Amino acid sequence: MSKKIILDVDTGTDDAVAIMLAALHPDIDLIACTTVWGNRPVVNTTDNTLRVLDHIGRSDIPVYKGLDAPFGPVQVPGPTTDDQSGGKMHPAQLDLPPATSVEQDQPAVEWLVETLRAATEPITLVPVGPLTNIAAAVTLDPSIVDKVDEIVIMGGAHYFGNCTPAAESNIWHDPTAADVVFRAGFKRLVLVPLDATHDALITKTQADELHATGTPAAIASAECIQQRIVAHDESQPQKIPNSAAVHDALCIAYLIDPAVIPLNHYHVGIETVGLQTFGRTVIDIRQRGTEAPNAHVALTANAELFYTLLRDTLSIAH
Repeated sequence: MSKKIILDVDTGTDDAVAIMLAALHPDIDLIACTTVWGNRPVVNTTDNTLRVLDHIGRSDIPVYKGLDAPFGPVQVPGPTTDDQSGGKMHPAQLDLPPATSVEQDQPAVEWLVETLRAATEPITLVPVGPLTNIAAAVTLDPSIVDKVDEIVIMGGAHYFGNCTPAAESNIWHDPTAADVVFRAGFKRLVLVPLDATHDALITKTQADELHATGTPAAIASAECIQQRIVAHDESQPQKIPNSAAVHDALCIAYLIDPAVIPLNHYHVGIETVGLQTFGRTVIDIRQRGTEAPNAHVALTANAELFYTLLRDTLSIAH
């Protein structure tokens, strides 16, 4: 039986690859995409999501537009990775044909609450942008957490940040929302932070190989990855030359084959007030705190398996 998932995205380049991976893999039933602000304003992330789905022939997957501002208070904005790369990491408009499909009329948060309330079989929630929509939904109806079989979050970092020295971009954009989600009581919460995504780099050689397979999804994904490589080389060079992390797609790869990210059970707290550490995910890997583990955290990844899952899935002609 395929795994039913809802993908909550702020669609830039890595979200685009994640959407294509989820929409095309036979073991995943992508029932909808909800969009949120983050990499770009929600009008752009929604348009980009529609473009991606249309491009791979999956305009049957509905898209619901979500929130366009943080759930909680934020500090004075600092530089993001996209600012540092001159907008090259996440262009306002992906280089794909304009969408002919349109977003649904119902707002994303309202749809999330109604859909999860009515669910009669397991649903996996996969937020790969700021957690604004998810925090709003569980605040409106805390009982919906019981309808979520698993929530798989791309966000946070233990050893290093990418938006500030302490914080990863998705969490830094809305730490209050992240705090709400991590305290909500989901029965299984999986966190895929930068530590794991930067351990599963995709090289230019692999992107070229992916492009050569010739399917619309493979070509579009390869071009997104190549764009990320250019931006990474300028703003945050990787340990492997001419390579890039494709953060959000690693969450989908985990749902296809959990062996791609070994997990450890830790307590994760969110820093919402620290002057130097605003937005930091505090991962208690040495069990020095008093709170029980609330998250299964990936600190490493199997890069070879990740690329194999990408190549084999995105090469499927739909």
